[in-house]
Amino acid sequence: MKKLHYLDYYILVPFLLLAATGVVMVYSASAYYVRVHLGLAENAYMIRQLLFVLIGLVLIAFFFYFKLSMLRSKGMQLLMWVAIFAGLLFLAVWGKLDPSAAINGASAWIPIGPLHIQPTEFAKLVVIIYLAYMFTQRQDQMRRPDFRVRELWPPLIFVGVCIALVFNQPDTGGAVILTGITVIMLFASGISLKYGVGFSMALAGLVGGLYYGLSKVTLSKTLLESYKVRRLVAALHPFQMAKTDGLQVVNSLLAIDHGGLFGVGLGMSSQKLGYLPEPYTDFILAIITEELGLVGATLILAGIFFLIMRFYLVGVRAKNNYHALIAYGLATMMLIQTVFNVGAVCGVLPVTGVTLPFISYGGSSMLVLSISVGIMLNISASEKKRLEGGRHA
Repeated sequence: MKKLHYLDYYILVPFLLLAATGVVMVYSASAYYVRVHLGLAENAYMIRQLLFVLIGLVLIAFFFYFKLSMLRSKGMQLLMWVAIFAGLLFLAVWGKLDPSAAINGASAWIPIGPLHIQPTEFAKLVVIIYLAYMFTQRQDQMRRPDFRVRELWPPLIFVGVCIALVFNQPDTGGAVILTGITVIMLFASGISLKYGVGFSMALAGLVGGLYYGLSKVTLSKTLLESYKVRRLVAALHPFQMAKTDGLQVVNSLLAIDHGGLFGVGLGMSSQKLGYLPEPYTDFILAIITEELGLVGATLILAGIFFLIMRFYLVGVRAKNNYHALIAYGLATMMLIQTVFNVGAVCGVLPVTGVTLPFISYGGSSMLVLSISVGIMLNISASEKKRLEGGRHA
């Protein structure tokens, strides 16, 4: 219980506010859809989201008291990678054998009873923990003038294969997030600029090559030539494709315009009434803007960015390099995810299926974010305790 004295409320309170807001907005955005299209009770998805948040609170408490040094054991590293690769390889094979299992064009979910687990979400966390471990193990060599680049090939090849498998689903958003995490953590590890740039280019080439090879086996030619291209064209010219791939973007922009500065009122959105497909997931921000206005949406985004900046700040202040790298990785994960989601909702970036952290409906995302918050609370408490011990020394 003494550890509670070091609890970082600048992390915990924003999480609680965002999670509570997410539950309310999932209910508002999903009530009509689940009743009309799925024949469920209007509060069905709200209850599920609330359950994910409650499980998330348990995970936060667990990882707050968890000994982070255990994550650095070879056994734990092996277990995490085996689980992630098994899930991603299953999706690659299953997507080929049963194309009808794809959801919104991607084979990214593993159905387990009424739930759908998304391995890509957990892959982000595993990559962060793995890279923090590998870069910390090699930090002395990486800063020496006689450093040999071959020292970093094993971890980067592992991560490159993981990214290629995610890209192959196809999950472009998830692949870009994993790549961004890898690049930021690589530069934060203390490696020289020339090696950082070189490895970043090599990683991009490795992922591209692996994806090209995998695509010959698991993806149809039609999908390669049209799926991602149509998404890109829809982002550039949404109103010219308003009845097909531009449908979500057009209705999202209409929702934002309808909401104006202060919104039409909670629960009063018109775009969620069958116009904007699945408004409780990737495009929930459009419904928020319509109902709560630009002011409400800005406050929610400000809360998310405050949490991201807090993660980065904890990393900057950390004296433990392992803690710092994890903090940078988790903050980068949330940052890229938020930018991609907001960009898609505003029609600035292609639609990639990336959810809005803490707000969009989704169990896998909420659980991974909760684990991230628990780990960051743990790191923040450890650094505060270390600082306090230094003062008393």
